[in-house]
Amino acid sequence: MSAIRMPRVMTVQLRPMRTKGVGRVVFLVVISALMLMPLYLLVVSAFKSQQDILTHPFSLSPDRLTTEYIRKAATNPDFNILKGYAVTVLFVVSVNVLSVALAGPVSYVIARRSERRYRMLLLLFVAGTFIPSQVLVIPVVYTLKYLGLMGTIPGFVLFETTLTLPFSIFLYAGYIMTIPASLDEAAAVDGAGKHRVFWSIVFPLMKPAVVTMVILNTFSVWNDFVNPQIILGPGSGLYTVTTGVYAAVSQYSTDYTVVFPTLLLAVAPLLVVFVLLQRHVISGLTAGATKG
Repeated sequence: MSAIRMPRVMTVQLRPMRTKGVGRVVFLVVISALMLMPLYLLVVSAFKSQQDILTHPFSLSPDRLTTEYIRKAATNPDFNILKGYAVTVLFVVSVNVLSVALAGPVSYVIARRSERRYRMLLLLFVAGTFIPSQVLVIPVVYTLKYLGLMGTIPGFVLFETTLTLPFSIFLYAGYIMTIPASLDEAAAVDGAGKHRVFWSIVFPLMKPAVVTMVILNTFSVWNDFVNPQIILGPGSGLYTVTTGVYAAVSQYSTDYTVVFPTLLLAVAPLLVVFVLLQRHVISGLTAGATKG
């Protein structure tokens, strides 16, 4: 018997698309350079003289760098940087505490109810994320004046907290939906009420989402300029980091040895926080988006 020859199957080896991979890397490098360039100029210029900033803005010569201008900015009589830090931290802590205390229970109710009206309520809060805060300033000013809270710390904290609620509720509700409702039922069988179920059972499991929102809210309050400038106003004597920087550098707008060091002192804490906690932001956002 003659051997039966099997037809030869031609195999084609697919080569990886190296060109596509290289193009992607080049694209990411270019985008990263464009985004990091302003930060590089800010940091480097804070240690340069006026002449070096104007003639060699991108140069990095260690022999030309000095900490003299940073020290002068830290002791600038027009802006007490330590007081600015203290006031801003007070606002950040107050807003985050109120935001968690209000958005958490609301999100729990929305996430655990299946009725249509609760879904519409969630959509209403989501719609609030598309409204610019500047649009709300004028009606908020009239409301705070009527309540006697204009130019006060409580008035500003309440307004900033309100701005954080839409996205906080959206993120918290999405994350709570991934937590099994059987945990609530087991706690209810043991005699726990709704409030205790949320704060003792559900809330500890929300740590990734809560940490994410605390970090995002911190950035928002710290960087806010328009709202404290209008609601607090110069007459209150309270300056956040951003409004204090504006008051300090507005009369020295062409003196870059004052502008750049002061700006660097204002954003330095946020840069440190972002570098240390960026993984928490990414994990918190992706956790609520991929579960369930």
